[in-house]
Amino acid sequence: MALISPSRRLRRTPFSDGVEAAGVKAYTVYNRMLLPTVFRSVEEDYRHLKDAVQIWDVAVERQVELRGPDAGRLMQMLTPRDLRKMQPGQCFYVPIVDETGGMLNDPVAVKLAEDRWWISIADSDLLFWVKGIAYGYRLDVLVDEPDVSPLAVQGPKADELMARVFGDAVRDVRFFRFGWFEFQGRPLVVARSGYSKQGGFEIYVEGSDLGMPLWNALMEAGKDLDVHAGCPNLIERIEGGLLSYGNDMTDDNTPHECGLGRFCNTNTAIGCVGRDALLRVAQEGPVRQIRPVEIHGAPVPPCDRLWPVMDGDQHVGNISSSAFSPDFNTNVSIGMIRMTHWTAATEVDVVTPDGVRAATVYEAFWQ
Repeated sequence: MALISPSRRLRRTPFSDGVEAAGVKAYTVYNRMLLPTVFRSVEEDYRHLKDAVQIWDVAVERQVELRGPDAGRLMQMLTPRDLRKMQPGQCFYVPIVDETGGMLNDPVAVKLAEDRWWISIADSDLLFWVKGIAYGYRLDVLVDEPDVSPLAVQGPKADELMARVFGDAVRDVRFFRFGWFEFQGRPLVVARSGYSKQGGFEIYVEGSDLGMPLWNALMEAGKDLDVHAGCPNLIERIEGGLLSYGNDMTDDNTPHECGLGRFCNTNTAIGCVGRDALLRVAQEGPVRQIRPVEIHGAPVPPCDRLWPVMDGDQHVGNISSSAFSPDFNTNVSIGMIRMTHWTAATEVDVVTPDGVRAATVYEAFWQ
């Protein structure tokens, strides 16, 4: 088994000491930082996430901060989603595209004030693109990466745990909204959001020094709730259709191909740099699109490359993520499928490392 060699180029997080003490078994590298991927096993972590509550070190979700008079204008230039009605205190899921309409990232935008935004990014060098747009258009805005590290609390008991640390008012935070809550005398943004379908919160920890005190406070408060350290779970995210930028989509894909057309207001999102390209896509429609795919038979191996989807000798798509689901007793998968084969109940074959498997294309994800 190969190991990751530590260095200053591979950054630790404010919660790394807690992650290590909790017995992390595997990491991936994400935004040049360590992201835990397994604690007990993927299957055990999956079951616990659905039954109890977990604390996730997701500091890898780095923030791109926009601050200044042109912050709102710059934010709208980045995304085809119309942000004009967005109010401070709201979080929006926003596709970010380049001039060709290709996906550069699928972050959550956090509107702190009219002149201050955080973009909570997936794995990519989005900071450089945003700086380039700001400089190229001579916008009056500061673009930087602040010392902000998200910590997620996910699972059906998340509300109870958060209330014990931040007070009962945290229960009233609505989905994809946030409030300011104090911890050790410091105000923190707490949003009802997260990279799971089990419900929970993301705490935007501003200041690395608060990392371990908050981690320890949550762990102590949740002992009787069976709290554990956890992480985004491969099985659970595929069941729920949560896409992974760099795995399920890249800059070669438009939002419409990724099933994100509902977040593209191309007629009204004036100023988006990819608007003209996306107008054409919206008119013509995509020729391929992400679909859930069931791969029949025994559990598949890890999906670390694209698996071809075939209809006889015809290549009709690729599987990008796959795992065996204990709850649905089948291999759940995400695939980019051509329009000729994306109709629900279409039968195809998938070329896996273990051989060719029969598979079925679906319209809706499992959860």
